[in-house]
Amino acid sequence: MTAPITQKEWARMRQEATNAIDDIVEEVGLPQVLLPYQAKAVGLLDTVSTQVLFVEKSRRIGMTWALAAYAVLKAARKKSARGMDAMYISYSQEMTREFIDACAMWARAFNEAASETEETIFADRDENGDRSIKAFRIGFASGFEIIALSSAPRSLRGKEGLVIIDEAAFVDSLEELIKAAMAFLIWGGQVVVCSTHDGADNVFNQQIQDILGGRVDYEHLRVDLDEALTDGLYQRICLVKGEEWTAEGEAAWRQSLINFYRDGADEELFCIASQSSGSWLSGPLIQSRMTEETPILRLELPDTYLQMNTRQQEALLEDFLEELDEALDGLDLTLRYAGGFDFGRVADLSVFALLAIEQNLRKRQALCVEMRNVPGDEQKMIIGRILERVKTTLVNAAFDATGMGWTVAEDMGRKFGLREVEDGPGLIMAIKFSQDWYRVNMPPLKTEFEDGNILIAADADHLADLRAVKVVRGIPRVPDLRQDQIGKKGMKRHGDYAIALALADYASRMPWSEYAYEPVGGIGHNSRSSDPFGAQGDTDRPWYRPPLGGGMRGFT
Repeated sequence: MTAPITQKEWARMRQEATNAIDDIVEEVGLPQVLLPYQAKAVGLLDTVSTQVLFVEKSRRIGMTWALAAYAVLKAARKKSARGMDAMYISYSQEMTREFIDACAMWARAFNEAASETEETIFADRDENGDRSIKAFRIGFASGFEIIALSSAPRSLRGKEGLVIIDEAAFVDSLEELIKAAMAFLIWGGQVVVCSTHDGADNVFNQQIQDILGGRVDYEHLRVDLDEALTDGLYQRICLVKGEEWTAEGEAAWRQSLINFYRDGADEELFCIASQSSGSWLSGPLIQSRMTEETPILRLELPDTYLQMNTRQQEALLEDFLEELDEALDGLDLTLRYAGGFDFGRVADLSVFALLAIEQNLRKRQALCVEMRNVPGDEQKMIIGRILERVKTTLVNAAFDATGMGWTVAEDMGRKFGLREVEDGPGLIMAIKFSQDWYRVNMPPLKTEFEDGNILIAADADHLADLRAVKVVRGIPRVPDLRQDQIGKKGMKRHGDYAIALALADYASRMPWSEYAYEPVGGIGHNSRSSDPFGAQGDTDRPWYRPPLGGGMRGFT
């Protein structure tokens, strides 16, 4: 996990970014009324296809102000122009007052005919009887109105239109409130759920994880403090206050916020839900998916391997390669496959996980290969051997391209086509791990486990590897700080299988298409110099059986 950006680094980054656009400032004039991230939220909502939008955000970046603009646009329109009532709900009366004031300002700015803000009483009924809730209302000439309330009334039921639940993580009974709000969709309404995080176990964060995991098809927007600053938040603050913007001033302001929130800065400012360091997947859940009886092949070579002669090396590899060929012969090539490879050479294992994708899209582990202390050429030979066998039905294979892993990903890409973009051609995807990659791509794997859509082989080491995934600063991953678990034969592990499985699952979810590919170093080339696999064989290494050349196909 990378460390937070320092005050000095932020000042330098922002000054460089500002210098790059200085020459167009005069042409553009004053900033647009809405900052880019605010405009993006309004733009997402102002499309026919967006019914539900979840926004996870930093504190005090003006998102409520932008939602007020959208509420006015909806309430001021005629019904034929998709106009509708707008209802705003938050956890405090102060926030509802602020929202309705922003709506009144926007109505004046848009020159829309609107009534004066009025206070009214909203009746709510709960298990303790009737109670009254103070509400604020603005009416429009269109016949629609904006109503802002300071709690979660059950009287949402029976109404229709746009509903905005602000700072949703802090309202009472959020789950019930969302359930009531979703009824607005029946008659063409919209639901906006916007909040700063309040813990990983909060219903708001659970909904976000369901969206990222693909369990629900809602729109999602994430804006942390740094993204807001990059889009001009502090420059807008300076404009409003009549102060001159400087990169140093922005960096100091940013740092003052981080200092103020201290240990809560990740959650309050950077959209990272706080959580204990417990395991991401429970042991019982993992074990319930360990139902497959598929091969797990392990190869470990001695430290003196590279000093051995060819015959000694051949003897060490012979049994493993025979076992691998037998496992490959047993694969059902009528199924599609996806692969994931986590590279290791010295301290960590290299693990390749192969998933079979059934007709009903359930994924099951078809093969797993683990290599410890295996040189790069031998790793490429073994992985190339597997890919060559399944290439006609392989949809994608994702490779750890961090550090030395890039060499394996690159050479596999030369042979089987390197995919440079998610929807481009090629079978090999080179993944450079980042916080965002883990944040976006680990939740779908958890969803697969929870929904029973992924089945793996029973193995104590693999159970330990999956249990090694922790939530670090709100993001599921194997911690950088090594806390090695002891695996088979007393050897250390570092969650290696979990990463390989996550890569294979990622590869299975990426689009694929039918194509043809001719590798560099084809017919007529000197294969010993241009083909990393040595397509003509290697007389010094008779056990080395590289994959054959030729075209391949990914299936659509």
